Amino acid sequence: MGKTALLIVDVQNDFCPGGSLPVPCGDAVVPVLNRAIAAAHQRGWPIIASRDWHPPTTKHFKTFGGQWPVHCVQGTAGAAFHPQLQFPPETVIISKGARPDEESYSAFEGTDSKGTKLAEHLHLLGIQELYIGGLATDYCVKCTALDALTHGFQVHLIADAVRGVDLTPGDAARALEALRAQGASIAPWRE
Repeated sequence: MGKTALLIVDVQNDFCPGGSLPVPCGDAVVPVLNRAIAAAHQRGWPIIASRDWHPPTTKHFKTFGGQWPVHCVQGTAGAAFHPQLQFPPETVIISKGARPDEESYSAFEGTDSKGTKLAEHLHLLGIQELYIGGLATDYCVKCTALDALTHGFQVHLIADAVRGVDLTPGDAARALEALRAQGASIAPWRE
């Protein structure tokens, strides 16, 4: 069995209730993720957290021709991680969508503070297996998990630690079906 890591996708204030692009019940993932973080920390698994880190002007936003309202602008309160997430100090932060010409749904399109892409970072650590949770099931979580599978990682999606946007009703359920079809396992977090 290869080494395992926990990857938490975009649990940021703007994606939670009260934010500029809230996922319905997005904050409900926090208690489950905190249990997963505590267990991962105890087991010595690396913990990685991705975040949208958009510049104020980006093709990602409606005002500049994109699909989405302004959200997760670099350095704003909306871009901060949910305040109740209990990340240990050594958590690696992956920032994505940081350039004006980037969409960057997948955490695999982001880099750490040294500019290292996520896949390279995981390979350097010898990671083969990823547990993934976060927001939103039908966008960044789906894209991240599909990229993880493409990069050869074994993917376990934490079913009770994801929530979907469902712009079209059923999007989140279809995302889970697509992930399952590509080989991801999907189950609630178990200690």
